Amino acid sequence: MTRVAVFMALVCLPFAFATAASAEAPRDHFDVVVIDAGHGGEDDGARGISGLIEKSLVLDVSHRLAERLRGLGLEVVLTREDDRFVPLEARTSVANDARGDLFISIHANSSRSAKPRGIETYFVSLEASDDLSHEVAERENEALGATGPASLRLDPLAAILGDMAVNEHVRESNHFARLAHEALAVVDPAPSRGIKQAPFVVLMGVRMPATLLEIGFLSNREDERALRSAGQRDAIAEAVARAVLAFGEDYDKRRGVAVSRSVHDGDSGGKSK
Repeated sequence: MTRVAVFMALVCLPFAFATAASAEAPRDHFDVVVIDAGHGGEDDGARGISGLIEKSLVLDVSHRLAERLRGLGLEVVLTREDDRFVPLEARTSVANDARGDLFISIHANSSRSAKPRGIETYFVSLEASDDLSHEVAERENEALGATGPASLRLDPLAAILGDMAVNEHVRESNHFARLAHEALAVVDPAPSRGIKQAPFVVLMGVRMPATLLEIGFLSNREDERALRSAGQRDAIAEAVARAVLAFGEDYDKRRGVAVSRSVHDGDSGGKSK
């Protein structure tokens, strides 16, 4: 592709986004959350020291989170509701078709060493914030049969366009990641592992703010023991729900919409999607 063609594509891109946005119905307020339970079916994900399987753990936590969010009056869409493998394209299609306001992908971590423990919160970038984040993204991308940003670099225009599309929601993704990290820090006694960025392909494919949560290391005996507990799973779901509530309130304020919700509020006042 010539330099002129690349330039013209970049010049025209904002107009394409504007046209697409104007064709959509007006967005009123925050009310649709998509929850993506990682792995499933033949893909077990990580396996703990004493046998806890990631796909079952994250599905259970996803259902607990969904129950709490529905109790807040939010509409919740799950990319998988049972033990089946859902390919990358289907996960992103479910989220985009629902016109979600927030996408949360839930996973459990693993390491070659038994020492690392704790919760990690990610939002997307074409470059990982550190080597360990890069390894996590590679593992999750491989499980979905997805290719990472290395393949995008084979086509410079694809890399540029992909980066621009992702950046549309990066600021809000970062905001939710920080809210979730603060809420989960109260649940997890391990030292904070920080908020990180990595090239998770599943986050790149959704047209909404998106965050990936690694809720603990199954390769760590203490983390695995805690994650076997219904109490810990409930605490994680409750913390994430509170982060979603705070994010939704900020989201609505920026749009000048007044919507009252609390953890006891079951009135959705939902909008038509």
